[in-house]
Amino acid sequence: MLSRLTRLPRPAALAICAAPVVALFAVVALAPLPFALARPGMTADVLGSQKGKPVITISGAPTRDTSGQLRMTTIVATGPSAEVGLGDVVDSWFRTDRAVLPKEAVYPSGKNDEQIEQHNLEQMEQSQSSATTAALGYLHEDPEKVKVDLELADVGGPSAGLLFSLGIVDKLDGDGAGGDLTGGRKIAGTGTISDTGTVGAVGGVALKTQAARRDGATVFLVPKAECSDAKSDLPAGLRLVPVTTLSDAVDSLRQLKKGGQVPAC
Repeated sequence: MLSRLTRLPRPAALAICAAPVVALFAVVALAPLPFALARPGMTADVLGSQKGKPVITISGAPTRDTSGQLRMTTIVATGPSAEVGLGDVVDSWFRTDRAVLPKEAVYPSGKNDEQIEQHNLEQMEQSQSSATTAALGYLHEDPEKVKVDLELADVGGPSAGLLFSLGIVDKLDGDGAGGDLTGGRKIAGTGTISDTGTVGAVGGVALKTQAARRDGATVFLVPKAECSDAKSDLPAGLRLVPVTTLSDAVDSLRQLKKGGQVPAC
């Protein structure tokens, strides 16, 4: 083959050599790739209502009227069975409001769309249970007497845990001195929560900060381990406050309201 190519004119030889490369690029361009595309999703105020139902309902203890907002944040990603092509990846790669993620980083492997949805709903239910346990434990409330119902439709996963806990604390105790924990601000954030109040990382925080600012938030509570990601495309006018526990988050919001010193990323 090489001896035949040496007898061809240079343009013809280059064309023959380039043909397999062109074919390879064509296959890559048309073939689905193992990525998911993500973008900023909806936010919801856990102190308010969604679809006509209060997000947080508490019985067995007196509750307070609140002002301000505590907005949980989400991202929207293509499903595990969605086909993502090279053009989609290239387009999303150069946009700050899009992210290209390996599918295995977004979805459990070996599960279809329905199984993934069920998995996310189960994670949300566990997150709500942990958020209630953490908040009542922080306030030294008796979980046998105080009942909390959390209702947030069409949202799955565990990343609203921190905001659920803060919402329960605000409705029961506010800032601990008769005022609102939010100080009347629109506070947004993300983070898982354990029964003992430890805040965990969630992923997608750079997109969630954009969703938060789009919906009017001026402060964003972020798991401390994800400060670097949160700062990567931080929207103007949004202040990052790192947290590692529910107690951290409450203390920071109290200090923010007083104009005191608050941790920063």
